[in-house]
Amino acid sequence: MPVRFRNGPLTPPTRTVLLLVNLGTPDAPTPRAVRRYLAEFLHDYRVVDLTRWLWCPLLHGVILPLRARKVARKYASIWGENGSPLLALSQELAVVLQAQLPDIDVCLAMRYGQPAVATVLRQRQEAGMARVLVLPLYPQYSASTVAAVHDAVLAELSTWRCVPELRLIADYHLDDNWLDALEASVLEHWDLHGRGELLLMSFHGLPERFIRAGDPYARQCEAGARALAGRLGLGAEQWRLSYQSRFGREPWLQPATDATLDALADSGIRRVDVICPGFAVDCLETLEEIAVENAGHFRTRGGELRYIVALNAAPRHAAALAMIARRQLQGWPH
Repeated sequence: MPVRFRNGPLTPPTRTVLLLVNLGTPDAPTPRAVRRYLAEFLHDYRVVDLTRWLWCPLLHGVILPLRARKVARKYASIWGENGSPLLALSQELAVVLQAQLPDIDVCLAMRYGQPAVATVLRQRQEAGMARVLVLPLYPQYSASTVAAVHDAVLAELSTWRCVPELRLIADYHLDDNWLDALEASVLEHWDLHGRGELLLMSFHGLPERFIRAGDPYARQCEAGARALAGRLGLGAEQWRLSYQSRFGREPWLQPATDATLDALADSGIRRVDVICPGFAVDCLETLEEIAVENAGHFRTRGGELRYIVALNAAPRHAAALAMIARRQLQGWPH
């Protein structure tokens, strides 16, 4: 008969876990829920690295009261029957990925909001987790995204007496299988809707000083964009790279997506296809900012913006992530 040790399991843990982590989302498209979510997100020093005595009064006294209601309206415009698109699509991706990795426990957590990284890890601990591979759903590395995920995992594990074996994935922006999936999604879009005059690859922006401090994000965005353009056979005048979602007044990565679209309209370009390779699944920044806000603005300039949806839970996306996980899991029993 097995012996239960104090604060320990009946049997040694044996399970291997693949922990997918995405950014997160409010629980509801309401000002109160959005304010709670933004407070957690913008309190992270990885995201906003200003001195706390300066940032916290500004965040709680000015930014959250002003932004929560406005951002809640944006979330409400894309909220679906299954709730937040980011959460629902991430859950679907985890299910498809689990089918491709039957010998691994695939779990999903959110860096901010629910299900929280700490909660999911504790659940897996109770289920017998011996090893965990962490896969942040960000193809390009940035300290504000991938490192923030790693921080959350390490902070939780630092409180455990028995820590599982741990591996952390940093990026996959030049992974051949992932690029295959992106290429196929663009070609599929062109087959269905015709080919635009130009392909714009829009990535989430970062403050320029993050890059000067050594963050490789911009370099990885540029490398991945060039690789995708090469696979599609696009010449230098047939594609552009830009950065969206600027926040605050300090200089951010350039060129900005909205300014790029204005410049394209001024040059006579009337039909632009836009893909957002930095987003694993569709979310507020793609469904509202690109497909509604930027598309509407470009329309006033006489143009048509056609958004190419994210890879989401497509089997080819799951297959690419499964291959990435398999490589990282080599040498581990499962």
